[in-house]
Amino acid sequence: MIKFGTDGWRGIIADDFTISNVKLVAQAHAQHLKVQTSPRVVIGYDTRFAGRLFAQTVARVMAANGVEVFLCDEAVPTPVLSHAVKHLSATGGVMITASHNPSAYNGYKIKGSYGGTATPNIITAIEYELANLEQTPEFHQHKHQIQSLNPSPAYFQSLCQILDLEKIGQFKGTIIHDAMGGAGAGYLERFLQYAKLAISFQGIRNIADPMFYGINPEPIPANLVLLEQHMRSQPPANFAVITDGDADRVGVMLPNGVFFNSHQIFAVLLDHLHQKGLRGQVIKTVSGSQLIDALAKNRNLELLETPIGFKYITDAMLSRSVLIGGEESGGFGVQGHLPERDGILNALLLLEACATRDQTLGEIFAQLETETGLKHAYDRIDLHLTSPITRAELKARLKTLKVIADLEIIKFDYTDGVKIFLTNYAWILFRPSGTEPMLRIYSEAQDLLTVQQILAFGRVFFTDQQQNQGVLHE
Repeated sequence: MIKFGTDGWRGIIADDFTISNVKLVAQAHAQHLKVQTSPRVVIGYDTRFAGRLFAQTVARVMAANGVEVFLCDEAVPTPVLSHAVKHLSATGGVMITASHNPSAYNGYKIKGSYGGTATPNIITAIEYELANLEQTPEFHQHKHQIQSLNPSPAYFQSLCQILDLEKIGQFKGTIIHDAMGGAGAGYLERFLQYAKLAISFQGIRNIADPMFYGINPEPIPANLVLLEQHMRSQPPANFAVITDGDADRVGVMLPNGVFFNSHQIFAVLLDHLHQKGLRGQVIKTVSGSQLIDALAKNRNLELLETPIGFKYITDAMLSRSVLIGGEESGGFGVQGHLPERDGILNALLLLEACATRDQTLGEIFAQLETETGLKHAYDRIDLHLTSPITRAELKARLKTLKVIADLEIIKFDYTDGVKIFLTNYAWILFRPSGTEPMLRIYSEAQDLLTVQQILAFGRVFFTDQQQNQGVLHE
């Protein structure tokens, strides 16, 4: 069964993600696009197995339906594909990627004409077309020739207009890029060369690898052991940036292997964009840090909190003036670019922030903690359940609680899952997965010990709740 998620469809290669199923999805997408005058689509792919083959399949289906097709000539990051959609005034875009998922997966990401994540309305329309397809289409003739595209120069030129190249050129030290074998491999270095910026650079896992060097291409500590060892053993770099499989997310590691999480990145980016003189609304998802609320308030910026999923941030960026929108997974969209996550641009903005202030990321973030009077500690766990739990069931189980880890409950929030605000600026969020029997539990507090105690409560609570339903494990 083909099931659409946040911004498209993902599946296991050669199991459900097959040529036949890709043809079906491409045909449904083509039928959605071709109702418009002179439809045009841009198609890209990342470094996963058979990525170009799947992209070529989509291109042939689109061309047979009378859609003008531009096919990227090499593996590209998702934001580069998204930029090409907007730059070429295309009707839509397709990115063959499974983002941060394991190498066994591939996917079909759908992009809107604005160069960003497909809105729920677009996804619903394509799902409708897909449901009404009776069989896998076979096409032998193209109504349009498939055009090869190198999207990088236009993308790099756009970054040059957003960034202060003079400031970045003053950066003192070394930056490392761990591309995890994904589509971002070589891109940061290529941009620095394009912009003629003589900055000390090192690459880790910076050559494309469809197996992602044996790890999941997600920038979280569990997948960064090699980078951590490098940061501990080599002469200290200022910081390392990490991009996921399709380079729309960014992670950061500081000297000596200290992980700098997505909430800390968000805070630094927000502050830096404000320092650059930009203004607009701040969008965060329900799993975001309370530090973001405090920073927005101090800068007289309106804050909007959304459910988890960048599609909600995209909706906001399309309808209002947004300074920055970000999510816990490391995806950030910024003003003046695209309504889209961009790990490459955000890495460069962090570099710009350090160069502008002549400070490290750790020093900048410490100042933001001092400014707000808040200390930031955060973690999350994923509990695998024997059977799925609905949001209604989750709400019913939690509503009688009064205290968690010796902290009194202040209020409940049901924006996405169940978020419980506690005394002393702490919170816990319980959010069931929509696609598998998994419960994600997030927490933030003023210190890591409190976070661990809160998460331990969540783990034990649901272990006890599941005791008659089978084994629950992390």
